[in-house]
Amino acid sequence: MPLPPFFSVNRLALLAAIVMAAGCGGGTEATGGAMPPPQVAVVTLKSQAVELRRELPGRVSALLVAEVRPQVGGIVKQVLFTEGSEVKAGQLLYQLDDAVYQAGVSSADAARLKAEAVTDNARRSAARGAELQKTRLISEQDNDALRAALQQAEADLAAARAAVETARISLAYARIRAPIRGRIGKSVVTRGALVTANQGEALATIQQLDQVYVDVTQSSSESLQLRRELGNAGTAGSRAVQLTLEDGTAYPQAGRLQFTDVTVDQTTGSFLLRVLVPNPQRLLLPGMYVRATINEGTVTNGLLAPQQGITRDPKGNATAMVVDAEGKAQQRMVRTARTVGDQWLISEGLMAGDRVIVEGLQKIMPGMPVVAVEVGAAAARSAAAPAAAGR
Repeated sequence: MPLPPFFSVNRLALLAAIVMAAGCGGGTEATGGAMPPPQVAVVTLKSQAVELRRELPGRVSALLVAEVRPQVGGIVKQVLFTEGSEVKAGQLLYQLDDAVYQAGVSSADAARLKAEAVTDNARRSAARGAELQKTRLISEQDNDALRAALQQAEADLAAARAAVETARISLAYARIRAPIRGRIGKSVVTRGALVTANQGEALATIQQLDQVYVDVTQSSSESLQLRRELGNAGTAGSRAVQLTLEDGTAYPQAGRLQFTDVTVDQTTGSFLLRVLVPNPQRLLLPGMYVRATINEGTVTNGLLAPQQGITRDPKGNATAMVVDAEGKAQQRMVRTARTVGDQWLISEGLMAGDRVIVEGLQKIMPGMPVVAVEVGAAAARSAAAPAAAGR
């Protein structure tokens, strides 16, 4: 008598369950009932010299700046330079109408000649008076008057000579010269313009650009952090500075840190650093924005850890998973000082020889046994696997 259909289906399901249970039981016996420990990639930390660099924003300024202003008034007769060109120190830039100043020199020179004549006459009179006083032909009072007249004449002569020199200086000021060498900008006056002595507006500006300054600012907190990082284990670096231009290209000439300001700006909490940079091609112009990378020093026994091996807990504290001597993953609280490239400079929590886990963190928990493989060895093994599969 055939069995009902539902009975056959139930019997087949029961047989399938028994087969699956038997298969699972055999696997457990084969593996000993435990999963193999997960494999993780680690980096073994080593003590090394670490160069500390800081990238800061900066502005270019000229090495020397001189505003050309007239020291006497007059009409501009000639403009004797090309705007935007290089000028030498002492080069003639403007010629003012100097007729009045030439007349002043002539008048002062005439007054000097008159004072010299009066002085010569007073000198002879004083000499005669001295001889006559010896023979008592004139009184001592008259002799004193002659000597006083000579002294007054000599003083008038000195004043006349000074007046001549002043007139000549005023005449020379009518020829306006470059006070420094450098590149001169545009002229704000043209031929025929009236200028006045020491006017507020400069006639032109000269800037020396074969070397330039780059002024950058650094916060006082960063400076204190740097001193802590260097400490007794650090030595001052060469203070070389590399520049990056506005378009992201590297400037070919290295600069040198000239000085650090001794005053902290109370509003910004920062202070000035001034860098001297060669500029033979005149590529750097005043006012240009650049990025300055300053070599701040070297930590002789620095410890660098890959950034992917450092994580943050919910409170923001830095942590790292390391493999201990027993092959187990352990969590460490660490303190980082700064980034150096794609790594963290470690100040506390890790030491040389620690194996920091950088890959496989999602598969492990603290205290779990792991199989640690160095990053370089893991990469070589991964590259060798496809080749073996191809054979």
